[in-house]
Amino acid sequence: MVSYTLPQNPDTIITVRGKDSERARQKAMDKLVEMMDSGEIPTELENGFSPEQFIEVKESKESKEITSEEEDAVAQAVQILSDFAALKMKVVESREEALKIRSAIEVLFTDEPVTVEEIANLKDGFKTLKIFAVANLRYREAKQKAEEARVVLDQALKSEESELKQSPKSGK
Repeated sequence: MVSYTLPQNPDTIITVRGKDSERARQKAMDKLVEMMDSGEIPTELENGFSPEQFIEVKESKESKEITSEEEDAVAQAVQILSDFAALKMKVVESREEALKIRSAIEVLFTDEPVTVEEIANLKDGFKTLKIFAVANLRYREAKQKAEEARVVLDQALKSEESELKQSPKSGK
């Protein structure tokens, strides 16, 4: 986004998409004409006015810092959601096998005869059981952070949505 003002009326700020360019200045000129037609600003511009006369309004460091903080928050939210998705995938992948092993553990607590092979299979399955249990614990802990991250992302997307709805469609 780039913002322009008029030398004759510095209180008027016109913001258009893109970087400072001929095209952006032309879009700003179109907006200026619309504003003049609607009566938002006076129509008397001494000696006429051309797109080259716009003065680009630079962002202050403070607003750049805010943008940077917002960008960092969005990036962090996406990372949290990505980690959460990986945890969920690990839980889903190991769940069925872990539940089979968990039910097979009961054989250790009965007085029924057990083969060495069954116990060896159980021992091998404990790794899968541990992976599932740890992933499940981490998943449940991460869920709260992921929900907060989703809110941050929704807010960032919502502001973009409202910005798109407010900007007039070009192609007149």
